[in-house]
Amino acid sequence: MIVKLLLLILGLALVVLGADILVDGSSSIARRLGISDFVIGLTVVGFGTSLPELVVSVLGALQGNSDIAIGNVVGSNVFNVLLILAVSALVRPIEVTRTNHRRDIPLTLAVTLLLIFTGMNRSLLGLGAADGLSRLEGGIFVALFAAYLAYSFVKDNPQEAVSSDAAETKRLPGWLAAVMVLGGLAGLVLGGRLFVHSAEAIARMLHVSDKFIAITVLAMGTSLPEFVTSIVALAKRRSQMALGNILGSNVFNILLILGTSALICPMSFASMGWVDMAALALSALMVFSSIYTGQRDRIDRFDGALMLLAFTAYMVWLFIKL
Repeated sequence: MIVKLLLLILGLALVVLGADILVDGSSSIARRLGISDFVIGLTVVGFGTSLPELVVSVLGALQGNSDIAIGNVVGSNVFNVLLILAVSALVRPIEVTRTNHRRDIPLTLAVTLLLIFTGMNRSLLGLGAADGLSRLEGGIFVALFAAYLAYSFVKDNPQEAVSSDAAETKRLPGWLAAVMVLGGLAGLVLGGRLFVHSAEAIARMLHVSDKFIAITVLAMGTSLPEFVTSIVALAKRRSQMALGNILGSNVFNILLILGTSALICPMSFASMGWVDMAALALSALMVFSSIYTGQRDRIDRFDGALMLLAFTAYMVWLFIKL
């Protein structure tokens, strides 16, 4: 037990260190290339922190187990918003740019509703044979992701600043910034894996059920990189990178991870109930509504508290159903 606890702490330390290095390296690259923190958070950071979800979901698809792939993405997206974004907003209110307001947040909501409509109905415009995602629908999801990524770069406005992101970025040599990004991502992935495996082993020693482990340990473990990276980014006054990381991870999870998984093996939504889908929809709706409630154009502490309350209610419901 002591060894597992030490490995758990080591894994968490690797994640924290990796996130710190990743944020510094990514910020330097953004400044050198004239790219906004949000787009860097959406792409480099969002991709890196979503690697655990990608590995879990693709492996599940290769094994023909769509429950793992879909459950992992749905759980991670709910966790990203209702816990990670909530805690981030409680730590430091997140200012929202005009581009976030007009494009990024509405698109995150649209993508979430598209997944729910596609997965819980017979098919999307008759393209699938049953509830879930067909290979053709998976291809459409991947194409939508590529289009969004390209559009984000083309329409990026690095001069669109917000007051919370006023901190100066260190001008690091290009090679050093690249090494820091790769090293930071490696720390996130390795630390996350070590944390999950150690936590799972401890839970089994305590004779906790597999479902409880899946809902808590695995969901928290695969979202741990997003959580720590967002908190570190906020601490370094990079709120746009934190927001881009969260929104980017959610879009990435739905369009690319589930799209790719569906291309490998059609995804069934048989294990997903309407309460799970309602929690997913609510998470996206709360991000959208947060720019109109409380302090306008800012995800403030009031919004964070409401998100955290919704997350607690969903967790209670899940534990009741154990």
